[in-house]
Amino acid sequence: MKSIPSVAALTFFAVLLSGCSKPEPNQTARPAASPTASAKIASIDVVKVNPEEVTISPGSSAEASVRLTIDKGYHVNANPPTFPYLKPTEMLFKPAPPMSVALIIYPTANTRKFQFAEKPLAVYEGEVVIKVQLKVEKGAPKGKQNLSGKLRVQACDEEVCYAPGERDIMIPVNIQ
Repeated sequence: MKSIPSVAALTFFAVLLSGCSKPEPNQTARPAASPTASAKIASIDVVKVNPEEVTISPGSSAEASVRLTIDKGYHVNANPPTFPYLKPTEMLFKPAPPMSVALIIYPTANTRKFQFAEKPLAVYEGEVVIKVQLKVEKGAPKGKQNLSGKLRVQACDEEVCYAPGERDIMIPVNIQ
């Protein structure tokens, strides 16, 4: 006696075969969305950091520029952020005698409305420059040094924010 395939078995094979078929000519094949796709995005990976060399004389002050380039489609929270629970873009520097950081000047933020927030947020997008006011002590030895620090950012796209990240930075300082 021959067995007749069950409806469930036939449905399984039909679904299996349809998954292997090519898309219609007017359609484009799209990869399935991965539930971990957003986990692969690291905040610091969408922000490029370019500190510019600064020349300064012993006993004086100068302004160093740190250029951030934020990948298209992303933004980072401004400093100060719109809400206290948001992580600001922030630079931190280690003490480095004979140099010291007198002041960090963050750029003016853009204000934008996003799907995930009730109110518009203060953000940085594209290219922004953070200014760092440096002082060098009198009698400081001449030569090239690096001011070490960290950049902390939290990147977001139009729908979600990603885990904050931190990157080491070095501002080249030429004491003349």
